[in-house]
Amino acid sequence: MKINLMKNISKGFTLIELLIVIAVLGVLAAVILVAIDPAEQLARGRDAGRKSSVTQLGRALQAYYTVNSATGYPNPVGPPIWTITLQNSGEIRIIPATTFPPSMTVTCTAAPSYTVNLAGGFCYKSTISPPGIANIVVYTRMESKSESSKNPPTSTCPAADIRWYMYGTSDGRGGTVCSSSTSTGEPDPITAYGTSLF
Repeated sequence: MKINLMKNISKGFTLIELLIVIAVLGVLAAVILVAIDPAEQLARGRDAGRKSSVTQLGRALQAYYTVNSATGYPNPVGPPIWTITLQNSGEIRIIPATTFPPSMTVTCTAAPSYTVNLAGGFCYKSTISPPGIANIVVYTRMESKSESSKNPPTSTCPAADIRWYMYGTSDGRGGTVCSSSTSTGEPDPITAYGTSLF
């Protein structure tokens, strides 16, 4: 009796099949990267940190004023710098700082009606100098596209407008405000933001 021996046929992918699979995986990876947008995710993370820091600094300023009501808020122009004053008084342990991409700048524009100081990427404005009973705002710019698409409940901010996250002592809370791309649109301690914060 003869036994038919089957030849060992090696099973596997051909080179063309492997190339097709690699190409499909490459297309899927590109689609996922576009959908996730890593740069936008990093910008959102930095914005979340900025919001937290602005709120922390605003609350620290209110706590400082509660303890030092005789002398008022820290002087924006120092010496020492207002963030160091808050640290020395024990209102904050670590002075927060933020960084911005090279295409963004943060300015703190002064005016005759208030004094201003930029420390660690955060602006601090006071309506009087030296500060006593005053309106104070702490703010910084937002960076992410998701922040640029937000609008207040009662109106619309054009996409070209700058979004600022601020904490105002007159309102005792933080929120986002939008302004024109000019420096005059920065948050102002004299303005009553009220419901315009979003």
